[in-house]
Amino acid sequence: MTNSPDERGAELRDLFYETSQELLQALNEEALKLEKRPGDEEIVRVIRRTVHTLKGDSAACGLRELSELAHEFEDALSLEGTATQAAVAEIAFAAADVFAEMIAAYRGATKLPSTRSLRKRIEELTSAPAAKKSRRKKKTTADKTATDWTEHEKLAMSQAQANGQDVFHVVVKIDPHCAMPIAGRQLVHNAIGGMGPIIAVRPDPKSPAASKHVEFVLASVQTVEQIAAKCRIPTIAEDITVDLMLAANPISAKTEMEGTAAEAEAGKVIPPAEAIAVQPSTPLAEPASPQAALENILRVEAGRIDNVLNLVGELIIGKSMLQQALSEFSKRYPKELLRGKFADAIAFQARVLNDLQRSVMKIRMVPVEQLFRRFPRMVRDVSRQCGREVELALSGQETDLDKGILDAIAEPLTHLVRNAVSHGIETAEQRRQAGKPAQGLVRLNAYHQGNQVVVEVSDDGRGIDAQKIRSKAIELGMVTAEEAARLTEAETLDFIFRPGFSTAEQVTEVSGRGVGMDVVQSVLHRLKATISVDTRPGQGTTFRLKLPLTLAIIKALLFWVEQRLYAIPLNAVVEISRTSESEVHQVDNYEVLQLRNQVLPLLRLGRSHLIEGDRKSGKLFVLVITVGERKYGLIVDALDGEEELVIKALDDQTFSTDLVSGASILGDGRVVLILNLPAVVEHFARSRPQEAGTASSGLLLSHTDRMRLALSATGGQA
Repeated sequence: MTNSPDERGAELRDLFYETSQELLQALNEEALKLEKRPGDEEIVRVIRRTVHTLKGDSAACGLRELSELAHEFEDALSLEGTATQAAVAEIAFAAADVFAEMIAAYRGATKLPSTRSLRKRIEELTSAPAAKKSRRKKKTTADKTATDWTEHEKLAMSQAQANGQDVFHVVVKIDPHCAMPIAGRQLVHNAIGGMGPIIAVRPDPKSPAASKHVEFVLASVQTVEQIAAKCRIPTIAEDITVDLMLAANPISAKTEMEGTAAEAEAGKVIPPAEAIAVQPSTPLAEPASPQAALENILRVEAGRIDNVLNLVGELIIGKSMLQQALSEFSKRYPKELLRGKFADAIAFQARVLNDLQRSVMKIRMVPVEQLFRRFPRMVRDVSRQCGREVELALSGQETDLDKGILDAIAEPLTHLVRNAVSHGIETAEQRRQAGKPAQGLVRLNAYHQGNQVVVEVSDDGRGIDAQKIRSKAIELGMVTAEEAARLTEAETLDFIFRPGFSTAEQVTEVSGRGVGMDVVQSVLHRLKATISVDTRPGQGTTFRLKLPLTLAIIKALLFWVEQRLYAIPLNAVVEISRTSESEVHQVDNYEVLQLRNQVLPLLRLGRSHLIEGDRKSGKLFVLVITVGERKYGLIVDALDGEEELVIKALDDQTFSTDLVSGASILGDGRVVLILNLPAVVEHFARSRPQEAGTASSGLLLSHTDRMRLALSATGGQA
């Protein structure tokens, strides 16, 4: 059963909305190149090709306004002399913004934005005397070189385009001094045929013009230069012209092919202008990369992969249940012969399940380049607004990260980069006075570190003045002067993540509202990630984000607090230590422990020092954890071992705190809450130790009870 035309149209639009983002990103990137190299005709050709693809795709989806606007811009870029005009890069940026707004309006079924300003700029670009002269010349050339292709040849061109091949028009002029022109024509034909299927050949070999020139329509993944070089046969080929007719474009090609085939079946005679547009263009110096293996690539909605990953998580819970049942069976029937067979079967299932889990996780992993690509344009715009000269350097783009995490850190990373430009980098004059280059540098870097991915945003600007932050915090009433004097530099820098905190002297479009850095920290807390700051006055600042590889499945350490079971990520645990109450000391109203040669701040998750057993033994379990660049000690009642947990998200109606980041169900049906360590540390930092333990314990207990009720209501086990 085939889908209805409306369903096919909806699927086509969804695919266009996805692929159009790549086209807009490419348009921004090429415009940035053109801004650095004004007048580069090769870059203008690449921009024209991108706009041409956007025009064809939008037309295939029935987005008439977008297609017409892209067609006007493409026409303007096709004129000779356009590339030398300085306004092309600015118009390309404006076009990318308007195209993005129009696509968003189409997608949200809202009113389209005004295109009057962009059309006026395009009209000014085409009204130049050189452009007008070029337009007449271009039209004459097009009329002269246009060929009457048959319907079969047009369908073959469209099919080749849908298969990811570029379609070229190759014209070879035979050397008049060639002794055997017909044999020479055959040699050229053989050379062309070695680079891809030949769709059409003109003129007919028996024609008198066959000894003077020969033209081909070639489908190939080779570049213009490679095709021309292959045809360059001494004493045979006098002149060679290679023009791109159709760029590889599976979306619009498929639609055009279906429409042409349907009309052909109906017996309708299709004029060349209404069939596939076959327009010769100037050779491209840097065509897009070949897409010969395009048919082997599937575009899958992220939600479908999430569903598969969720099912894998359920299988892992099932594995834990089987292992628990086998353990109880072994205790009850230690001499049963079937026990070994059950163990082997479960071990085999566990190995296959682990491979399945890793395979699904790899599908969700994408390079951070997908996120980094958007920042060059943003840095360019913000630096202009702020009157700065800034260069952006990217490294580690190939580092893989979970797609969900990558999408979630887009906003925090945007805040950090904007702040690096507006707050970090000085003006050109200030940098010269400080002995620095006039142009500032902002660097984005990503790399793997153990089971985490580290993303760094650094600049070589003025750095962060800790004293200025203390003064601002006192002014805003966040801390008293006495308390501020005792703060370390790291504690002082933490104020920049407080809501409403800003050191900007005036409010601008870019900064000064005190909104942004608190958003960064709150988002990272939800991701179970951390952020740290490393700054040197006059030399620059580095913000370091440490992100988990995935949010779905983790290895965790389980422990007991107040007869309730909790878990924390195992990669956050440095070591497990035992100590006694007598070794716990008070420093500035906070509990600390001297562990070897370092002083370790302690966090009590419960009232373990009030339990009768602890009073008698005086022994405590201390989990040494790392949050950011610092170490802390968690005091817990007892340990329960390690476990691979499938994280279940918690809705806001069940939980109203960020102290708990998720929950999981063990093989025996017990519910375990997963603590959000950065939020727990922040909670204790703002509370007195004797209050923190009681308050935190009460919060955790109440949340556990609510979680049990929620699971019971849905049929889960608690």
